[in-house]
Amino acid sequence: MQLTSYSDVNNVLEIITMRLKATLGDTLVGLYLEGSLVIGDFEPSVSDIDLVAALASDIDDQEFAALQAMHETLVAEHPAWYDRIEVCYISVAALASIKSRTSMIVNISPGEPIHRTEARREWLMNWYLTREKSVTLYGPSPTTIIEPISKAEFVQSVRDHAQGWASWVKDMRNPYAQSYAILTMCRALYAYTNGEQVSKQAAALWAQQQLPEWSDVIQQALVWRKGGKDLGADDAAHPRTVQFVKHVRGLILGS
Repeated sequence: MQLTSYSDVNNVLEIITMRLKATLGDTLVGLYLEGSLVIGDFEPSVSDIDLVAALASDIDDQEFAALQAMHETLVAEHPAWYDRIEVCYISVAALASIKSRTSMIVNISPGEPIHRTEARREWLMNWYLTREKSVTLYGPSPTTIIEPISKAEFVQSVRDHAQGWASWVKDMRNPYAQSYAILTMCRALYAYTNGEQVSKQAAALWAQQQLPEWSDVIQQALVWRKGGKDLGADDAAHPRTVQFVKHVRGLILGS
């Protein structure tokens, strides 16, 4: 499996694919790679592996326990990937009607253990990118199992998602978390303005040109991101981060 230029990533992707097949059997319909490994600007020391697993049915309690054990074993064997693997487990029935109903899914992501949650309307932008931009590791093309999502619907979903950031950023004190907030808003503004998703780094460089008065904040976010997740809190910088998020949110929402 030589999907990327990173041998360790390819190795982990192969292991995940094989173990998901073994754990879920016929329940696993498809597995799709997305995120920075597909869009670009993957950082080997800090970037995550982002995956979507399409399933024949919802995860039951026995499968949930098996997946939990699989993920725990994976990071124990490959500690460099601790808290850096994100997998969304969602049924093909949900993907076929993602615009018209909410669905319960299973998700594991950085900062969150494996858990059940609801795929809300603002997740539509994620499914658009899975459908249009992902790489198939196993199963059919995502375009055959995810209902069509227009570019206008994608942009509206970006707008919907931006609304929550004014409250979310208040608790994001760690520099890496602040970096995530700043760069996510850069990417949201790029997507809202241009109708396309690009990497956080590409969006940041674009935003520095569009918002020169915030260039220092964006540059600091890029530096923080390379520093990893173990940096201590930076309360002094936090007010400026909050101001930036609120400013960009206002540009996107027109308020």
